Amino acid sequence: MIKKLDILLLRSFIGPFIVTFFVSLFVLMMQFFWLYMDEMIGKGVGVLLLIQLLVYISTTLVPLALPLAILLSSIMTFGNMGENFELVAIKSSGISLLRFMQPLLIFIFGISLFAFFFSNNVIPVANLKALSLLYDVRNSKPTLNIRPDMFNNDIQGYSIRVGSKDKDGKTIRNVIIYDHTDMVGNNKLVLAREGQMLASADKQSLIFRLKDGWQYHEGYENGLHNYTQVRMHFEEWDKVFDLSGFKFTRTNEDMFKSANQMMNVSQLTEAIDSLKKQQVRSAKNINNFLVPYLILESSGKDKDQVVNAIKAKDTGIRTYDSSFLELVPDTAHAALVQETINNLRNFKSLMDVAALDHRLQSENYLKYEIELHRKYTLSFACMLLFLIGAPLGAIIRKGGIGMPLVIAVAFFVSFHILNISGEKLAKAESVGPWLGMWMSSIILLPIAFFLIKAARNDSRIFTKDWYIRMARTVSAILPAKFANIGKQS
Repeated sequence: MIKKLDILLLRSFIGPFIVTFFVSLFVLMMQFFWLYMDEMIGKGVGVLLLIQLLVYISTTLVPLALPLAILLSSIMTFGNMGENFELVAIKSSGISLLRFMQPLLIFIFGISLFAFFFSNNVIPVANLKALSLLYDVRNSKPTLNIRPDMFNNDIQGYSIRVGSKDKDGKTIRNVIIYDHTDMVGNNKLVLAREGQMLASADKQSLIFRLKDGWQYHEGYENGLHNYTQVRMHFEEWDKVFDLSGFKFTRTNEDMFKSANQMMNVSQLTEAIDSLKKQQVRSAKNINNFLVPYLILESSGKDKDQVVNAIKAKDTGIRTYDSSFLELVPDTAHAALVQETINNLRNFKSLMDVAALDHRLQSENYLKYEIELHRKYTLSFACMLLFLIGAPLGAIIRKGGIGMPLVIAVAFFVSFHILNISGEKLAKAESVGPWLGMWMSSIILLPIAFFLIKAARNDSRIFTKDWYIRMARTVSAILPAKFANIGKQS
């Protein structure tokens, strides 16, 4: 009996889980597509390359789709069983809710382990492929599109305008070409009555075969006093434009491997340890660099006063009597002052470089720590949202995609907002990296325990009758409160 119930529960859960996972993944992927659609259209990106990019992006979106699918499918599964009174029959037979959830707990635990393996081994590779390909797409030049009655500046060094284009897409009329390759303004101009746009055999050049036109060129030749103006008529002339810059090229992926999103747990741990050692070495190096500027050569009372002022962190400016300047010849005073100013500038530059280096190291350390905790929060989120979704479904007792979908989206949005807020607080150093990344789990875990207790006690906190009773109770309490306040006044 128990084994059949376990199989029934798993079958009831796996179907909605698979469907909701792919639906959630599709919705998130379409969100990405609409976000970057303007940057991808018109870049000459082929269909295969676009599909490859979407596959990589969909892989990186699994950490968002997987917890949402678990939450929604668990609410739907237990809500459907509650609506059909299957949970009532199971409880009446002496089987507790926790025992009934046990096979799904084991199944979700397996999914959590898979999620950690996926996040640690697959997501870094997918991030590397997706972000490098997206970088190349976003930074590639748009395809050449010459429109009638509009100047086109896509080809570097040229401004092209055609009056009209025939239906064949090749024949052009009233052509104007400004040549700015000399970087001296509009000193070269080509006018043609008509022509044709032709592509070279290797597709690396665009040929304008112009007819019945004029070339104008003006500028200085052989010195600044020899200004010339040249006008030349042609019956037919080929103007060749280089289109190699429009070719889509891939950037070496090794340039992106040092980013924290492209590392697994072992690489992140090694990077964190290296940063800690580097900070220690930087502190020692800074001390060695600054020692020549901090040696106190004075003695006696002056030295004691300086040391005491430093220990007391006295920032006030004081003067100390010293006979050192009396030993310096008057002719060397200016050189001594200038040398002192140079030393102070060097001291300030060293401190600025040290401060900048320390800030960069701290930022990298935070990024690596946040990414390291992210590997574990994904796995825990799968289990946490199941512990929220399963008792929620048993409480609301509604199947389908109506009420379960609304409640699942509300909880997932809350979880996502808390997760983003915690990460931003960690990046701003307002809280520690571990607290920022685990903040959503810490806040929602007590809610999961509360819902499990409510489901075990057959609480009806999400039913219409419960809200009606609460409204009647509040409406009965408030007039009594106001009456007591009136009597006291």
